[in-house]
Amino acid sequence: MKIVNTSAIKTILNRRWIKIFLFSISSLSLISWDRVSKEFAKEHLKGKPEYSYFHDSFRLLYVENTGAAMSLGDKLSGSVGLWVLGIIPLAFLIGLFIYTVQKSKKLSFGKLLAFSLILAGGIGNIMDRLLYDRHVTDFMNLGIMNLRTGIFNFADVWITAGVIYFIFASRKNRSPKNPDSGTLLS
Repeated sequence: MKIVNTSAIKTILNRRWIKIFLFSISSLSLISWDRVSKEFAKEHLKGKPEYSYFHDSFRLLYVENTGAAMSLGDKLSGSVGLWVLGIIPLAFLIGLFIYTVQKSKKLSFGKLLAFSLILAGGIGNIMDRLLYDRHVTDFMNLGIMNLRTGIFNFADVWITAGVIYFIFASRKNRSPKNPDSGTLLS
């Protein structure tokens, strides 16, 4: 039985180009998942009544949202809405991508995963806004009785999970014993 040298694996995985490759592949995979799920929702949910599962705790229903989360900004005029909900977030995501590539050697895998989730979710929704005249496809809803979330899509899940994971990974990095200790998945 051969024993795996974990320090050798860590050294290989800490190479900058491997981190950039994994970041890029995970981002593209998540964007693809979001795109496919939205097309599936358009094909199978649009114009149909909602579907309810698990004693109505999970619903599938087709909605086109012209705003951000919870329709925030849906009343903005065309050009203002394009800038506020499309161009400015796209510029932020391009900046996030550049930052991640430049700092990839120093970033933990946890932060790379968080940035990948945020980038993929943002790009997924911005693609809808730019391709479909600000109409983002949403189709999932969670809740119990009258306590429900807004209607969302996988891009929204990626962004939320990425932000939460980034906060968790950042807090773990600041352990009182060793402030420069490895982070989640480091």
